[in-house]
Amino acid sequence: MKKALLVIDYTVDFVAIDGALTCGEPGIALEEYITELTTSYLEKQLPVFVINDLHEKNDPYHPESSLFPAHNIRGTAGRNLYGKLQDLYETHTDDMIWMDKTRYSAFAGTNLDIQLRSRGINEIHLTGVCTDICILHTAVDAYNLGYKIFVHEGGVASFNPIGHDWALSHFTNTLGATVIPK
Repeated sequence: MKKALLVIDYTVDFVAIDGALTCGEPGIALEEYITELTTSYLEKQLPVFVINDLHEKNDPYHPESSLFPAHNIRGTAGRNLYGKLQDLYETHTDDMIWMDKTRYSAFAGTNLDIQLRSRGINEIHLTGVCTDICILHTAVDAYNLGYKIFVHEGGVASFNPIGHDWALSHFTNTLGATVIPK
């Protein structure tokens, strides 16, 4: 099986203490794991997709506008990758595939499925935030598209601990995913 790493929404707005919609310490605690995992994929020349939320300033038509504070606004520093992952991306921009998304799932409204299938990838490894929102919705779509799913417990977090734990259970018990323990 060919595999790819998906790093979802590991941005300043979602992770930094002063981020616009931060999961804070749980997200910050992922930095080493995600950076080391990304580095290992790059060293093995395996595809790494960094897939990040993109919103427009004051967009009254986006469904998230009424649910969450403005976040990951086009052209803001909040869209930068968090910490060491940003540094890694800057030195490997040709090796890491940046993709913007405007919905929770990395598959919704993007060409991710086409990008994965064109590379013969049928196994995806999920990391990033938030476990019970964007990681979950990406995993559900991946399940519906027939991908083999791995979720790295040491590489996902949420601002909602109950939702995080529920999602980890859901990945295994409902989607047949493999949760790789910390």
